[in-house]
Amino acid sequence: MHVLVIGSGGREHALCWAIAKSPLCGRLSAVPGNGGIAEIATCLLLDPLDFAGITAFCRAENVGLVVVGPDAPLAEGIVDHLEAAGIKAFGPTAGAARLESSKGFTKDLCTDAGIPTARYQRFASAAAAMAYVKDHPLPVVIKADGLALGKGVIIATTRAEAEAAVSIMFAGEFGAAGHTVVIEEFLEGEEASFFVLSDGETALPLASAQDHKRAFDGDTGPNTGGMGAYSPAPVMTEAVTAQVMRAIITPTLDAMRAMGCPFKGVLYAGLMITATGPKLIEYNARFGDPEAQVLMLRLKSDLLPALIAAREGRLKEIALSWSEETAISVVMASRGYPGRYQKGSVIKGLDKAATLPNVTVFHAGTQRRSDGAVTANGGRVLNICATGSGIAEARGRAYDAVRLIDWPEGFCRNDIGWRALVRLEPKA
Repeated sequence: MHVLVIGSGGREHALCWAIAKSPLCGRLSAVPGNGGIAEIATCLLLDPLDFAGITAFCRAENVGLVVVGPDAPLAEGIVDHLEAAGIKAFGPTAGAARLESSKGFTKDLCTDAGIPTARYQRFASAAAAMAYVKDHPLPVVIKADGLALGKGVIIATTRAEAEAAVSIMFAGEFGAAGHTVVIEEFLEGEEASFFVLSDGETALPLASAQDHKRAFDGDTGPNTGGMGAYSPAPVMTEAVTAQVMRAIITPTLDAMRAMGCPFKGVLYAGLMITATGPKLIEYNARFGDPEAQVLMLRLKSDLLPALIAAREGRLKEIALSWSEETAISVVMASRGYPGRYQKGSVIKGLDKAATLPNVTVFHAGTQRRSDGAVTANGGRVLNICATGSGIAEARGRAYDAVRLIDWPEGFCRNDIGWRALVRLEPKA
């Protein structure tokens, strides 16, 4: 089978890495791919939103399955377009992808279905939102309703920060994503990422993970698309997982099916595990990034048959096996991210890092020059991943690899996995 993966990030490199191992995959292509993906797939200089161009390629090259990685093509209806053209695609339709493309849509669904989530209000005007935050308890969470590359969430700890957040969103800081704003209560607890494959009827739980959204050590700095992750997340016990499936995932899928928009693809629930139980923070309609990287490292089963079964409504036939090892991913980003950053700097030492035991380097925002040099071409640039018998061993291996990479223009957090390590420390 010829498989085409849409996207250019670390998530897509990890998906390509997993799909390439499948006996079902005879040929692998990517649109547009990156410097790492180019080593295992044919990369095409097409825009992921060029649906006509992608469709023409699929027809000309007999693509058997398109796997869509990022949120924007899903929200714009790439799956609807491809399926209408007779091309098989893995991912939700635009209607189902509203679970990610509109935070307000999801919050309203939660209210209607009784799904535990933070209390909220939606606003279409800056004046109304400003009046609301003047009296809202602090901290308060201000979110752009639409897609904002993982940056459209501001946790305001002061009244001035809350008012500034409202102002910049309605002033266009996040483009059309901020035309409507969701303001919600701040949830206390521990975050976790939980994933299921869904074929519209059946939900197959995947492994858990924990992301690190803040840019700097100690969970400080602005929100990002994710600075690192590890799997499994110890906070996701069997009891918590069962509660999430019963109270959050199942009613969501039931509601989408009742709306005539059955969700087929990967549903990623961002959770807060509070003192009163798990609550939904938000949904993503695709694999997370950098969570996909650690999930793929732990997945022992063949990924491709599971993706096909989700599209075809046959997930009841699928069982997945996971490694007992811990996997960790440390993101190396361009200095200045998530703000302004420079492109084009040369990254050295990748080959050395990749030779360390149990270390895998996934590329996120890279290009490969004609002379073979790898250069930075984005904000989040590399995922330095490792596996080990526990979080301490995996973490040590990942940071050993980070130290071998010569890239002065890059930075990373030095505390990925800290919550899991704290759990291992003896209580005083």
